[in-house]
Amino acid sequence: MQTLPLLPELPDHTTVASRHGQAISRARFLRDVLALADRLPAGRPLLNLCKDRYLFAIGLFAAIARGNLSLLPNATTAENIAALRAREPDLLCLSDQAEAPFGLPHLPLAFNPDTAPATTATMPQIDAEQTVACVFTSGSTGEPQAHFKHFGRLVAISLAEAERLWTVTGGPCAVLGTVPFQHMYGLESTVLLPLIGGGILSAEQPYFPADVSTALTALPAPRLLVTTPFHLHNLLDAEIGIPPLAALLSATAPLARELAQQAEARVGVPMLEIYGSTETGQLATRQPTQNEAWTLFPGIHLQQQDAATTASGALEQDIVLGDVLELLDATHFHLLGRGSDMINIAGKRSSLAFLNNVILRLPGVRDAAFCLPHEGEASRLAAFVVAPGISTKDILHGLRAWVDAVFLPRPIIFLDTLPRNATGKIPASAMAALIAEHLEPDA
Repeated sequence: MQTLPLLPELPDHTTVASRHGQAISRARFLRDVLALADRLPAGRPLLNLCKDRYLFAIGLFAAIARGNLSLLPNATTAENIAALRAREPDLLCLSDQAEAPFGLPHLPLAFNPDTAPATTATMPQIDAEQTVACVFTSGSTGEPQAHFKHFGRLVAISLAEAERLWTVTGGPCAVLGTVPFQHMYGLESTVLLPLIGGGILSAEQPYFPADVSTALTALPAPRLLVTTPFHLHNLLDAEIGIPPLAALLSATAPLARELAQQAEARVGVPMLEIYGSTETGQLATRQPTQNEAWTLFPGIHLQQQDAATTASGALEQDIVLGDVLELLDATHFHLLGRGSDMINIAGKRSSLAFLNNVILRLPGVRDAAFCLPHEGEASRLAAFVVAPGISTKDILHGLRAWVDAVFLPRPIIFLDTLPRNATGKIPASAMAALIAEHLEPDA
């Protein structure tokens, strides 16, 4: 049995986290983890709903040390929680809220601001094959599916990500994320990357641009901002001051080259992108302004048969990817689009992701999403758009310069907002509801 230390070897005084401007040492973090681990009932599945990223990390690492499985749902709707409770009747909720969420059995967590020196504790050794987390797909392409993650795989990919990113940034960074840490991207890049990869975890999860700027300012340099195309677009549009960064990192949706160029010009640092999925975790990175090709992490292999691409190697199991890839060599590929996004109208092919990127860069468009309400080559595309003061004629005129006429949306439905989740995606159920409300014949 291969075992790994719960945390990497670092001096006890090393700062590993920041919470509301307070630096937290490695010794303090380990003390908090082991104190909670002693309170956990052995073997009981845990639902970690902490909103404070530091307390979430305490709960996650305490569960690993104690041998409990952490369940990380993609959304905390009553329906999702009821499904989890039916799946795991013995579920125990970890939360930093005073009231028990959803009426679940509840173990509340709170930050104790005492400054007493943390005593040196024995580092737990964890079986590399221990299943430590169950994460769920976002539901953007259907019903959420559960995927189990092993400790050794999470450690290995966190170290690989750290090596790849810190090479660009010039060293370990304080990491702030606008993304939820129950999501695979947020878990890997805002919790595991700093704690296993030698950076500094930020407890905050800001959403609005002004709050992002404030939270970044409170962190020591160098700083890394982990975000999404949707959040990045809003941040740049706000035209507020952004403190010096070492790099920007994006995932969850394709990052348009134009948005990446705008971000690099505005912030003055490299704009990096992660490719992966809930099923696989992160697989590759690129800097889209410099190269369209993606570079795989070490130990990841891709094989193709017909149109299907399978990822293997340093994964829990071989996974058939939902994307259409062009393999360039053993370590590089082009991402052509998500399989479910590829459309064929009147014999011409495109992707919803490409069309969304085009419409989102039109002047005056704040948010937008194409959809194909009905399957078949005779179908027409539609688009839901948030664009105050802009007309249908303006949007069609802007699109004609970039897309074939068969892909022009008819109709265009103007809305006040689009139902995006915390990762900036529109779940399949939400898109189906929009189509039913606005595009069905009897709507």
